Amino acid sequence: MNERRLIVATFGLLVATITAYVAYRFIAAFTVSIFLYYSTRRFYNELGRFRLPKRIRAMLTISVLAVPLVLLLSYTIVLLAVEARAFIETYPVVDAVPDGIVWFDGINELPEPTIGGIIDAYQTGQLDVFIDFAAEHAAFVTSLVTGLLLNLLIIAVVTYYLLIDGSKFRSWLLRFDDDAIVREFFEAADEELEAVLFGNLLNVIVISIIAIFVFTAYNAVVPTAVEVPYPSLAGALTGIASLIPVVGMKIVYLPLAGIASLPIALGGDLALFGYIVGFLVLAAVVVDTIPDLVLRPYLSGKRTHVGLLMLAYIFGPIVFGFYGLFFAPMILVLGLTFADTALPRLLGAEPTPEPTPNTQTRLDEFRSERRPSGRSWRATLRRGVDRRADDDGTQPSRQS
Repeated sequence: MNERRLIVATFGLLVATITAYVAYRFIAAFTVSIFLYYSTRRFYNELGRFRLPKRIRAMLTISVLAVPLVLLLSYTIVLLAVEARAFIETYPVVDAVPDGIVWFDGINELPEPTIGGIIDAYQTGQLDVFIDFAAEHAAFVTSLVTGLLLNLLIIAVVTYYLLIDGSKFRSWLLRFDDDAIVREFFEAADEELEAVLFGNLLNVIVISIIAIFVFTAYNAVVPTAVEVPYPSLAGALTGIASLIPVVGMKIVYLPLAGIASLPIALGGDLALFGYIVGFLVLAAVVVDTIPDLVLRPYLSGKRTHVGLLMLAYIFGPIVFGFYGLFFAPMILVLGLTFADTALPRLLGAEPTPEPTPNTQTRLDEFRSERRPSGRSWRATLRRGVDRRADDDGTQPSRQS
């Protein structure tokens, strides 16, 4: 019997090792999948009111999240190409570039950002430099594109099945429950992770709305020469950039200020720089500082300290890389929840009893050393019943 258990244990250890290795190789994709699961689970559950099947709800949830993001990034790339072409045609910025840098050869004749324009540029040889670069680094480009597509596929599949079968996985974990410690820990951790990670998604939405409003209002009152290009797109990108620790939204509104000031610097009208300074003040105070101070306490969890959460966002990408932006807060939440729920029980502490509701009638209400004149114990009992009825919102039945 012991030999059979040893064989089964060895096989289980081997499978667990292989699974852990695969999870480590794709830990970034799995981390993003868990973040997306907790960020969109409330929306997935709300779709249940329409009596939709689980698979349809999961596909709608992922589509609502993924499709706008892809369209936003594609639109951003197209706009950058269009604006770069217009800027190069307006200002001779490549005159000072040395002739030995072949990347800038023919840059003053950038093709139209359309399918026809790209085909014409290919036929006339304007894209030969880029084609030669891609051919020389074909292995690197192929590996980069393949890895990106593979990780996107893993994220979509894992998020899809977490939304559908997350409850089954939770039930499987609770099979190993011991004295309700596992159940208490997983319920508390599940609630805290949803509060923290869903708060990130709400923060992105709120920051995007505020940034779009501020950038649009700024363009409405300033001269045309210092307007922010594409305020709606810039506001949406500012909200997404709020996920990045330390730098955050600055990677959006600082380049915006630089783009808006380039025509001023090239045109020589330095008096308009005051509007650029005003834009930076608005972005730093109204978009960056005030929402962070006001929203951060409300969008954090119940057990997770706001300061510790900010440190997790700061040190996570430094220690783990890009996925540390999501991985470090998860580890922090799990650690704090374990220390708050499971660790005291494991060390022998008794669970804290639930407080007694104030609506219950206590024994001392039925007895008194000196009863008031004209009031019997039945009147005292009736007063307790009336109080409970008022708290419950019901009307007690009165008998004569």
